[in-house]
Amino acid sequence: MSFVTLTLLAFGLSFDTFAVSITCGIARKHIVFWEALRVALAFAFFQSTMPLLGWGFGMTIKSVIEPIDHWLALALLCLIGIKMIIEAFGSDENNNTLDPLNPKVLFTLALATSIDAFAVGIGFVAVSVNMLQAYLTIGAVTFLVAMLGMLFGKSIGSVIGKRMEIIGGLILIALGIKIVFEHVG
Repeated sequence: MSFVTLTLLAFGLSFDTFAVSITCGIARKHIVFWEALRVALAFAFFQSTMPLLGWGFGMTIKSVIEPIDHWLALALLCLIGIKMIIEAFGSDENNNTLDPLNPKVLFTLALATSIDAFAVGIGFVAVSVNMLQAYLTIGAVTFLVAMLGMLFGKSIGSVIGKRMEIIGGLILIALGIKIVFEHVG
């Protein structure tokens, strides 16, 4: 997987984080840099570690999935992308009680936004991926996106969040289709 493709994948995965970070910025309008740093690091750690765990799991069952790996990658990326798009049209929850600085809330948010990355990690078995590069790229992109999301949340509100989830879902679907085209023809 090329660096450009990996970076696009990282951005696609981080749109959930971006939307949640906007919500965090809305909920904590007076969040200071060090608090935002802590939140962004938690998101980045989970988002970059989950594909690693998924890849490890996928490697243990590689011989079983190798004949259909590109179709599996397409299915996983499309399911995740469609889920993101559907969730973007869902109803807003009451975000007034959200406190991203509460360790339990932060853990839950970081885990919830990174579960899709586990499935992507399983799909990494289907393509040639430098896992160290993937870990660092996904972590760096997620960190940046989380910081920007909180900043945007503080300043522009939640209007952009849903649009970003739709774009992220479309990017993941497009990457799944690209993987199939690379393997099939």
